[in-house]
Amino acid sequence: MQTKSFNAENTDRSWYVVDIDGAVLGRVASRIAMVLRGKHKPTYTTNGDTGDFVVVVNAAKVRLTGNKLADKTYYRHSGYLGGLKSINAGDLMEKDPEALITKAVWGMLPKGPLGRKMFKKLKVYAGSDHPHGAQNPQPLDLSK
Repeated sequence: MQTKSFNAENTDRSWYVVDIDGAVLGRVASRIAMVLRGKHKPTYTTNGDTGDFVVVVNAAKVRLTGNKLADKTYYRHSGYLGGLKSINAGDLMEKDPEALITKAVWGMLPKGPLGRKMFKKLKVYAGSDHPHGAQNPQPLDLSK
């Protein structure tokens, strides 16, 4: 008996659509990251990209618990002296609601070339419309 090793070439990819209207950001992001990595499949391999595509709709209607809209801060640096920029979660949600989801999911994926490849399978849209109808995405149950 031999163990079958799976990689990106011999993996069946599915498309899922997730409606996150009223869902809590961290719980949704962890479920999405699990599907992007492929941990929901029996063919999961740690050193390969065996995950599925995820289309997230209604990103503007995601919910943060507690006082995170005012207190949670995202930082970035330009690389120059005094180049530290910051924005709180409430302002980021108004300015770019897709970025809130992508930052949360990116933090839960592995860092490096494999994580970047997995991250490319995430498609986030602020409204309820998306251009991926031809892929026939299936609804993803977030309760698991």
